[in-house]
Amino acid sequence: MSDLLLLGIETTCDETAAAVVRRRADGSGEIVSNVVLSQIDEHAAYGGVVPEIAARAHVEVTDRVIDEALKAAGIELRQLDGIAAAGGPGLIGGVIVGLTTAKALALATGKPLIAVNHLEAHALTARLTDGVGFPYLLLLVSGGHTQLVCVSGVGAYRRLGGTIDDAIGEAFDKTAKMLGLPYPGGPEVEKAAERGDATRFALPRPLMGRHEPDFSLSGLKTAVRLEALKIAPLSEQDVCDLCASFQAAIVDIVADRVRAAMRVMREIGQKPTALVLAGGVGANQAVRRMLHKVAAEGGTRLAVPPPALCTDNGAMIAWAGAERLALGERDGLDIPPRARWPLNEATLAAQTAPAAAEEAPAGEAPATPGLA
Repeated sequence: MSDLLLLGIETTCDETAAAVVRRRADGSGEIVSNVVLSQIDEHAAYGGVVPEIAARAHVEVTDRVIDEALKAAGIELRQLDGIAAAGGPGLIGGVIVGLTTAKALALATGKPLIAVNHLEAHALTARLTDGVGFPYLLLLVSGGHTQLVCVSGVGAYRRLGGTIDDAIGEAFDKTAKMLGLPYPGGPEVEKAAERGDATRFALPRPLMGRHEPDFSLSGLKTAVRLEALKIAPLSEQDVCDLCASFQAAIVDIVADRVRAAMRVMREIGQKPTALVLAGGVGANQAVRRMLHKVAAEGGTRLAVPPPALCTDNGAMIAWAGAERLALGERDGLDIPPRARWPLNEATLAAQTAPAAAEEAPAGEAPATPGLA
């Protein structure tokens, strides 16, 4: 098999991104270019992403971002082996923009189209950056998703556990907003926590000790709000102490839930080659330090892509597309955008199914058992 050169387009939320990635014949990869245009400034005044604003911004800049990625790579469209775009899950307006653009380029050039599951792209990034082999345990933590997945191959994902309410990133952002911190909230909570006393507030650790590796964060978020109301008005130190106590609770919960997932993997006869951390929350240093210890306890290593590849980017889309194209997979121009697309449905057969709940908000879908 020869090398594969793919363009990847990412527009599922508030980043417009495009990248060119090379997958070598031996399975290793190289990021040739990676351009990301953030919309943080457009959404900051609202304390979160506004879907209509995000979609309009994607329409305005997607072509330019793609052009920049191609120029940075020093290649032309005709030199590509395929064109990949995130087909979901995400904010449906943005998904439509990126996927439609990819379809137009594929039609014009005659290149294969690959509609990539955004979550699968996160799941496979560590194979690009760290050369991780199958099977491995994936902890996917972002603003919209929190799940533990056994990854045993490209397109082979078994969801071991996930959140039954809020995602971890969502809990960080809502806590930040509640405490008057700027958007995006996750990094602001982490910064404030560095100056706080993590022992001041006794916050709950929901579901700790349970066999099933599921998460529940809404009760923790409510506990932070109640503690804040008790001592209002809040001083700067109060905010720092609340952030430190909240983050400490998150770290404890994640450690316990990952240990539970490792036990479940052993029960199903899978020995992980690595614990992989993916998604925007993967940039949190307290979470990373704890997971290094948990991985070592479990006799494996922690693999974390660089911070720029933990958040949404085109390189992860291009790489996932290359992994699928190497297996001979491609999609037709009738592939629909999907607001919801569970990771364990990321198979070629599932990609040809009709779109479901396209107008539903982006987020995590209910778990379905078994390998996809």
